[in-house]
Amino acid sequence: MTDISIRKTGRTGRITLTRPKALNALSYEMCMAIDAALKDWAGDPDVAMLVIDAEGEKAFCAGGDIAEMYATGTAGDYAYGRRFWRDEYRMNARLFDFPKPVAAFMQGFTMGGGVGVGCHGSHRVVCDSSRLSMPECGIGLVPDVGGSLILARAPGRLGEYLGLTGARMGPGDAIHAGFADLYVPEADWPALIAALEESGDWTLINAAGQTPPESPLAALRPEIDATFGGETLRDVINALDHAGSDFAGEALKTLERNSPLSMGAALEMIHRLRPTGTIARALETEYRFTYRAMEHGDFLEGIRAAIIDKDRRPKWRDDLRGLKPPRVMQMLQPLGDDKLTFGEDA
Repeated sequence: MTDISIRKTGRTGRITLTRPKALNALSYEMCMAIDAALKDWAGDPDVAMLVIDAEGEKAFCAGGDIAEMYATGTAGDYAYGRRFWRDEYRMNARLFDFPKPVAAFMQGFTMGGGVGVGCHGSHRVVCDSSRLSMPECGIGLVPDVGGSLILARAPGRLGEYLGLTGARMGPGDAIHAGFADLYVPEADWPALIAALEESGDWTLINAAGQTPPESPLAALRPEIDATFGGETLRDVINALDHAGSDFAGEALKTLERNSPLSMGAALEMIHRLRPTGTIARALETEYRFTYRAMEHGDFLEGIRAAIIDKDRRPKWRDDLRGLKPPRVMQMLQPLGDDKLTFGEDA
């Protein structure tokens, strides 16, 4: 497969995303190739650790390749999208629970599906160009691929803020919010990866880590905690309306562009996962929403407005200030026999 390179090099299992012109967007085939490698390498004594990276300067991985999802979904066929999400989430869980160290080197954009590949390992490395985000609410989805769990574990109400606004994090913010562990200048990556391949000694990554840039999010914590601490989306909107600060005004502008249903559900998911959520529970809850996203949510309209027609004028099903709690609960109801499951047969 030309979109991804999977091989054993020295003491490492190596996964390199090789679609730089497409910002290394994940296709279904790429997800399945990663999943197969994880199964093969978990018990392979020759593989001491995994190293995941990507070609190109612009992006580690800018998300999932959703063109086929849109094409099938607009034709009334929801099966492909549901299968994509189901199998991708199982891969995310396998990566999260991988029994050996996993190092990910994330330059440029790491968004959505890229978070599911890069942010569940033991050694998550960022550099000056790194820009991480969970922008799904802008296209009618919810933070998924296990990202809802990272958001739930973020300090204070940063998870709610990042999940609802899709704000981009530089290296300092990514480390502060729990999406990354170590700052290593990108110029140092080739030599470090070569040393890892030769030795399989993951402690070399910790030794290479440098003091990260400051986190602007850390300075905004008081305002974020005060405005994004509500129980429902309407609570958050009311708090922003009454705050009157520049921060609140900018945040409100962002929320006014995003899907109200997605934001309401994202908020509920983060609350459910805090403080004792697990990766399985996070992915299973995310799948409840994504399973219904084409038929009952805003996903197809969000993709049309952002990627197909590019008019940036989505017609959401719900009003920002009028979202009814039952709508959120309907999207997050258990799926019965269609529930996301995990295991050796998955």
